[in-house]
Amino acid sequence: MPENKSNYDPASLPDLLPIYYKKLFPYGPYFRWLNYGGVPKSYFSQREFSFTLKDDIYIRYLSFSTEKELSEEIQKRCPYKIDIGAVFSHRPKEHKTVKAAAFQALEKELVFDIDMTDYDDVRSCCSGADICDRCWPLMQIAIKIIDRALRDDFGFEHLLWVYSGRRGVHCWVCDETARKLSQNGRTAIAEYLSVVKGGESQTKKVVLEDRPHPSIRASVEIVSDRFKDYAVKKQDFLGDEEQIKKVLQLIPDEGFKNNIEKNMEKLKEKNISTSTYRWVLIQDCCNEIRQKNEYKKSHNVVDEIMLQYCYPRLDVNVSKGVNHLLKSPFCIHPKTGRVCVPIDPENIDEFDPFAVPTISTIVDELNTSDGSAEEGKRGKDYRQTSLKTCIEVFDKFLARLDKSWKGKLIEQSDMKMEF
Repeated sequence: MPENKSNYDPASLPDLLPIYYKKLFPYGPYFRWLNYGGVPKSYFSQREFSFTLKDDIYIRYLSFSTEKELSEEIQKRCPYKIDIGAVFSHRPKEHKTVKAAAFQALEKELVFDIDMTDYDDVRSCCSGADICDRCWPLMQIAIKIIDRALRDDFGFEHLLWVYSGRRGVHCWVCDETARKLSQNGRTAIAEYLSVVKGGESQTKKVVLEDRPHPSIRASVEIVSDRFKDYAVKKQDFLGDEEQIKKVLQLIPDEGFKNNIEKNMEKLKEKNISTSTYRWVLIQDCCNEIRQKNEYKKSHNVVDEIMLQYCYPRLDVNVSKGVNHLLKSPFCIHPKTGRVCVPIDPENIDEFDPFAVPTISTIVDELNTSDGSAEEGKRGKDYRQTSLKTCIEVFDKFLARLDKSWKGKLIEQSDMKMEF
C-alpha cells in the first residue's frame, strides 16, 4: 500500500497551517482535556508546551494561562509540531526567574510511544518509517494488549490513544493517579509491560517462565487470535529458508530444533511449503514434547515466537520520565500531512491510518463547505470536514473524563459539609 494516498504536497504546509490553526484545530476540547476540570486553577498555566517551527526552530518552556492565550500563540507561530510536557511547580515561561532547583516537574500523564521502526527485525514488508496494510496489524495488537493491561491490571480508566501521523501510536493515561506517579512508579509499569527484551545482537528476546504471569497469558490470547491472519497470511513469516532459520533460532533445545528441521524437510519432499503448514508443524511438535514432558526449555516456544513477532515494543524511556515531552494530538505530520488523530481502542480494527484526514483534504473540504450552512447556524468549522468523526472520538473520551472530575468535586464538597 502506498505511504500516502492523498494529494498532499509537503511544500504546501506553510500555506495550509495558518488556515488549519485558525479554523480547524479543536481548541475547546483540547483545553478541556489539559485543564482537567480546572482543579487546581493553576494546573493548565503550569503546563509546558514546546513548538517546533519551520526550519526546525525549537522553542521550549512555553505556557499559557487560558485557552484564548494558547490559541492566539499557536495561530501566530503556526508550529510544525507541538509537544506537551509536564505540569511544573512554576509557570514554565517564568522558569528563568526561579532557582533551577525550585523548578520541578510535578505531574504528567503516563505516556507510551509505540513505533513501527522497532519491529523491523520481524516484519518483511516494510522498514524504517514506511508502513502498509500488511504490518499495520502490529499496531492493532499493541493497542489491544497495552489497553487491556492498563485497564485490567492497573485499574486505569482514561486512556487516550493517538495515531502519530505516520508510523506509530501514542497512549496518554490521564487518570489522576497516573498523572501523579513518580519516576519509579512509571518505570515499574513500563518494565512490567516490557516483554520483548534485548538489543539487536540478541536473537531470542522473549523467554517465558514455566507458568507465565496471567498478564502474559492474556497477551498470548490476544496475539494468538490474530497471529494466523497477520504473521502466517500477511507476513508469510515461514515463507523461505531465511525466515525459517530466524524462527528456528528461537528454539532453545538443539534436539527439538533438529527434530523440527527434519519434519520441515519431509514437508518439502511432499511439496508442502507454505507458512500455514510449517506453523501447524511447529505447534504440533510443541504439543507433543509437552505431553511427553521432553525438552522442557521449549515448552512455551510457540507462545515465545508469537510474542517476539507481535508483542508491543515500547520506547521505555518515553514512559519513565515525568518531564519527557510527547507530540500533541491534532498536530500535522509534515511528511504525510496526516492529522494526529485520537483512536477508539474499542474499534481498533476499523481504524485505517491511510484514511486519516490530511491537512490538504480538510482545508479543501472547508473551502467547499463555506457558505453551505445557514447564516447564524454554523457550527465549529471542523464539523464540516472529515475531521469531525475523529473529534467525536476525542469528545467521547472527554465525556468520561468530565464525569470523573464532577464525581471528584461532589466528593470533595460532601467531605467539606461533613467537616
